Amino acid sequence: MVTIDLSGKTSLITGGGQGLGAATCEVLDKAGANVIINYFSDSAGINLKRAEETASKLAGKSMLADADVRDAEQVRQMFEKTLERFGAIDIVINNAAVLRDRSIKKMTCQEWNDVIDTNLTGVFNVCKEAAEKLSDGGRIVNFSSISGVLGFFGQGNYAAAKAGVIALTKVLSKELARRKVTVNAVAPGVVLTEMGKSIPEEVRKQMLNSIPLGRFGEPNEIANVILFLCSDLASYITGQVIHINGGWVG
Repeated sequence: MVTIDLSGKTSLITGGGQGLGAATCEVLDKAGANVIINYFSDSAGINLKRAEETASKLAGKSMLADADVRDAEQVRQMFEKTLERFGAIDIVINNAAVLRDRSIKKMTCQEWNDVIDTNLTGVFNVCKEAAEKLSDGGRIVNFSSISGVLGFFGQGNYAAAKAGVIALTKVLSKELARRKVTVNAVAPGVVLTEMGKSIPEEVRKQMLNSIPLGRFGEPNEIANVILFLCSDLASYITGQVIHINGGWVG
């Protein structure tokens, strides 16, 4: 029997309190990893509550980490606190993301910057710290998206950011190869998380016509691929984009 055992490994998941981030936290926990759940404080305390709910479902050691990935200093402090608590960081998952969909003609500069700052610069900030502090033989998995490959109407900012994540992943995989750190990206199709459900119903119906499997993805189906990429089973996979989209054709 082949099993994935991450006992003794410490994982950090950005935006880990909800959606695909929360699903990833739960899967890595079940595999035995320590789980650091990053969240971004909001005035209403919603993100903290979600992070706490995710933590309550975990059986192993976990820690909440309040940090805005757009802020390099906050990211640095998050890594330092994780190292103080667990002594090492072995796995980093870049999941934090926002949507500000609008056609390019109508998109404001602020809507462009909001998405680029979180979805691309945020990944850079986390990867920069990981490049220095991740254990040799560690794992980085970045969330891209099918939008970064196909480019959907009204997602100029989101698609550009996610395409940038793919490029950053490929570069970093080469820069960290000497330390046996693998860097890969996953590019999910539509998954009916809170973000996925924000897509208008009529648009979702049209999208189904492009998916041979005839359905949208489930969060655990994305998280399971991430688990594989974090395991020793994927030790010879780096610089790759794993498409998880039900066979979606552009």
